[in-house]
Amino acid sequence: MEDERRKKKKGGMNAQVQEAANEILVRPAVVEHVNIEGYWKTKKDILVPSIKRVLDATSFQELVLLIFEAKDNLLSLGVFEEVDMLIDTSTGPSAHPNGFDITFHVKEKSFLTSSTGTHIGNNEGSMLFGCHLNNVFGRAEQVKADLTFGTRTRMSYQLAFFKPTPGNPDRSFTVSAQKSTTDVPMCSHQEATQGISVEFMFPSDIGQHALSWEGMWRNVTELSKGASFAIREQAGHSLKSALKHTFIIDERDNMAMPTKGYSFRLSQELAGLGGDVKFLKDNLEYQQSVEVFKDVIISWSLQGGHLHTLFGTPSKINDRFFLGGPLSVRGFDFKGIGPRRGEANELNQLF
Repeated sequence: MEDERRKKKKGGMNAQVQEAANEILVRPAVVEHVNIEGYWKTKKDILVPSIKRVLDATSFQELVLLIFEAKDNLLSLGVFEEVDMLIDTSTGPSAHPNGFDITFHVKEKSFLTSSTGTHIGNNEGSMLFGCHLNNVFGRAEQVKADLTFGTRTRMSYQLAFFKPTPGNPDRSFTVSAQKSTTDVPMCSHQEATQGISVEFMFPSDIGQHALSWEGMWRNVTELSKGASFAIREQAGHSLKSALKHTFIIDERDNMAMPTKGYSFRLSQELAGLGGDVKFLKDNLEYQQSVEVFKDVIISWSLQGGHLHTLFGTPSKINDRFFLGGPLSVRGFDFKGIGPRRGEANELNQLF
């Protein structure tokens, strides 16, 4: 009997707490002031679009949701390490009876950050070194310098300048320069590349878009003794100037180990705006994961592509499709599927 009384009393208290919480959540709310404290370098004009929706709250519940949304927006700028929030009732002779003052306490990232790491995948092990300048001009700009050494990529340098659009971090502009030297033993040569690229990323209602241009000088060199005549014909320099559009939908719950959802990627590349490489290239990738039972996941993927040369210009080995290896067709050597002559894989224009 005593236990039953305690349970009834506890249930009654929980109901009262729930009722009081509901009354607070539906309480009218008027946001009178929104403050951001703790920043010194970041410009105000990129912060305002991230928090302005807080002013639209009409109830306490909506206010809480919009505050968390504003916090996510501030963190997505990439300039803050921490963002804390404080909700306080408005005070003063002119304060609204349902008024609230909102304060965001932020901590900016260090101007200079560095990173090191290793990466193993796609039949290659790499060591990475990076140095980033954060919030360079106060509007979330970044300068990134990366250096990579690998078992196949002998050395790779990249220097990039990144700038997001105020009010929409998903819309960004990137200019980069890069240089790399890579061994391609399955095709009996080494490839050296260097060039510049410009990319503009922007969202749409159905996915993310990337529009880019790249100018790249490539050199097929260091041919092995067993290289076929078809590979030797590809040796030497080529210059590519290309426009590329990429469309991405990613609804997976985890990019590395998804348990549900799908990703779709479609790219079209047009080369021939200068240089001696001219083609139209399409590539499609699709991946989906389904949880059939608890902790039992089925994942499948498909890829397809087509390379069409223009104006009678032959395709270059740098631009053809490669198949084989853990990221395309498991059970085969990396880039080990396709027409072969001697030791070399000559690759395909369609797969």
